[in-house]
Amino acid sequence: MEKTKLAICTGTACYVMGASDFLLLEDDLPDDLKGKVEITGVTCLEKCKDAAYGKPPFVLIDDELVAGATVQNILEKIREKQC
Repeated sequence: MEKTKLAICTGTACYVMGASDFLLLEDDLPDDLKGKVEITGVTCLEKCKDAAYGKPPFVLIDDELVAGATVQNILEKIREKQC
């Protein structure tokens, strides 16, 4: 099975709004997701410039944008993609 790819925005707004915690998520993944996720930081997804995308922090899970990301909704999206 291919790994789910997370691209964590590390631009200022996202970083301050909690994205810094997402970069450490790989260390705290539940057992059922360990080894199934690849996490990278990206300089900026440039989504905060357009309110139509929602509010930071932003995370791309594969090619799906998650606005207002939290650890909980990131884990839910990963599980949906693993099924």
